[in-house]
Formats: sequence, C-alpha cells, structure tokens
Amino acid sequence: ITTLGKELSLSHCKLIVFSEELAKKGITDEIYTLMNDMQIRPSSNIVISKCTAEYYIDNTKPLLEPLLAKYYEKFANSSQYTGYTSNATIGDFFDKMICHACNPYAILGGVNLDIPENSNDDSNDITSSTEASSKSNHSTLSGSTTSENIGLAVFRDGVMVGELNAIETLSFMCIGNDIKGFLISIPDPSVESGYLDVYLKPEKKTKIDVSLTNGSPYVKVNCKFSGQIYSMSKDVNYLDDKALTAVSEACDSYLEYIFTEYLYKTSKDLHSDINGIGTHALKLFLTSSEFEDYNWKNAYKDCFFDVSVSTSVKSSALLSES
Repeated sequence: ITTLGKELSLSHCKLIVFSEELAKKGITDEIYTLMNDMQIRPSSNIVISKCTAEYYIDNTKPLLEPLLAKYYEKFANSSQYTGYTSNATIGDFFDKMICHACNPYAILGGVNLDIPENSNDDSNDITSSTEASSKSNHSTLSGSTTSENIGLAVFRDGVMVGELNAIETLSFMCIGNDIKGFLISIPDPSVESGYLDVYLKPEKKTKIDVSLTNGSPYVKVNCKFSGQIYSMSKDVNYLDDKALTAVSEACDSYLEYIFTEYLYKTSKDLHSDINGIGTHALKLFLTSSEFEDYNWKNAYKDCFFDVSVSTSVKSSALLSES
C-alpha cells in the first residue's frame, strides 16, 4: 500500500481538465462535487481535452513560459487579444449550468498530433484558410508535440454537445463583450481576390434586444468597432476617404456574416445559449416563474437573428502623402 506523507491540497489548483469522452457523457456530478470542495477556487480554469486528461497534462510543455504553473495561470488571458479561446472558469461553468437563461462552456484543449512537416504558411491571422477553422488538436503550429488551447467546448446543461473553432470563438467573444482587440483578414474591396489585415477594437458594448414573434425569440444584435489597416497594397491609396469607406463596409459585411453563422450554429445545431442572450429576454416576463415556464433553454433553438455591424476603419497613419 502506498501512502502519502503529506496531505494533498488543491488550494493552489489553476486548471481542471476533463477528457472529451467524459464530457460527452456528462460532468454535472463532477462539477457539483468540485464546487462543494472549499479548496477549489472558482477562478480555476476548466479545460475539455481532445485526448485523455492525463495525456494532455503530461504533454503540456509551453514553448515561451518555462514555469508550468505560471503558464496555466496566464494562458487564458490571451483571449483578450486573440479571440482564440475564452477565460472559462469552473465558477462561471457552475453558474451557467444552473441558470435558466444560458448554458455553460469550457476551453477546448488538446495536444497537437497532426503538425505539418513542411509547412511554409507564414499567415498568423485568425481568418486564413487554416486558422479560421482550427481547433485544439488540429492547429497549424509547427515544432515538437505541444499542448494548445484553441476554441470552445459547448455544453447543454452538463453535457458537451459540440465545439467552436477559432473564428466562431472570436464571434462569441465579440458578442459577449469579452475582447479588447483582434486582428482579422477581410476581402480587400480594392484588389480582386486580395485580402486585407485589419486590427479592430470594440467601440461600444454589443447591444442585444430580444422580442417574441408568434412565441419565437427574435434577437437583434448591434456591434460597433473601430480599426486600423495593418497590411497595404502599394497600388491602392488607403488615405483616400472612399477607399477607407469601402474597407469599413467590407468589415461590416464580413463580420455580420460570421456572427450570424455563429449564432445560428449555437441555436439550430447545438441548442445552447452560451452567450446568455436569455438574460436579455427576462424583461419580457413579469415574474421569474413565467420565464422558467417559458423554458428559454428549449426555446433558444427557435431563435431568429438580425445582426448589424458598424465599423470605422482608418489607415495605420504610418504612411502619408507628401
């Protein structure tokens, strides 16, 4: 019999990892048990691993942070400037799991198993052909086997029902007012088959309005961004007002498309309101009992969405006409 000479303490736990296999069966009992433990901090991040939890932890070898505990403490903060994942904690997971107006989510983690051997792709923006659809376990990072956290695991109550890739996670972050800025690649209106890198920042908080039409939720989402052009074509005058207006309109069109696609995926495919849109529907009911009887979590699959995006883009101002 093996015994420990010291009592095991979980008071400094930074990360809680569940395997995807277990998450798809349901982790409600495990979440209740952990939240009932006074040593577990509600701020501990929760990760759903594409591989086994043991394999994920054993192969977590960050390239830029030598201290593993420090990496676990800081990696979720990258969500504020990349949009690749979210700072999902077990406290938030529990709150959303028992909430009548939203559903929980967790960080999607994994070990990079299919790294391309001779990748010459130097693109790092979130909407390149590979990065837009990338998720943990299938990224384009090159190097030795490493752990990675890209995308989100979507839950309905305590059961995992699907995944979000990088661009869908960015949409989730923008609608949820949980991002400071992000780099995105849009179709260049001035160059045929060309793309333009634009750095965008939320100018105002996303406005969400919910109404009922014939008993079905009708959701209006209004987002406002300001941004700067990061990449330029030499034959295009990006200081011209007309060119900047065209870029702004291209941003509007592209963001409206990806946000709408994301919302309908969560509604029609996953039936999971992870953005908490149901909290904006509370005003439609006189009492909480009426809202509970309406059963928002079940009604979310019947939602219709109207997304409006307004973007003001300017040149990077590093080049000017003389």
